[in-house]
Amino acid sequence: MTSASPETSTDRVPGRAWTIRLTGHSDRSATVSCTTAACRMPPRSKDLAALRSFAAQHAAAHAKAATVRPNAWCHCGSQQCSAHTEPVHCAGSVVLIVRHDP
Repeated sequence: MTSASPETSTDRVPGRAWTIRLTGHSDRSATVSCTTAACRMPPRSKDLAALRSFAAQHAAAHAKAATVRPNAWCHCGSQQCSAHTEPVHCAGSVVLIVRHDP
């Protein structure tokens, strides 16, 4: 896993996002992938419990390495959401969102 380099620009940038995906195959095996190209993933395996555990630990490692940048936007701020009529400072904690696609 790689760690994020600090931003040198004062421009506001959207927050970082990673997708860790556990994909099942017809032979009852699965693979784990990450959208960060530098991350090393285990080989395709039929040990689904081990892959699930790896995926959860990998997501936790990304969340632990992530720090809030002082010039980061929240998602709706980066999309210029009309609900933000006043300036909003987005320097809260790191949030991990897990989504299941059956």
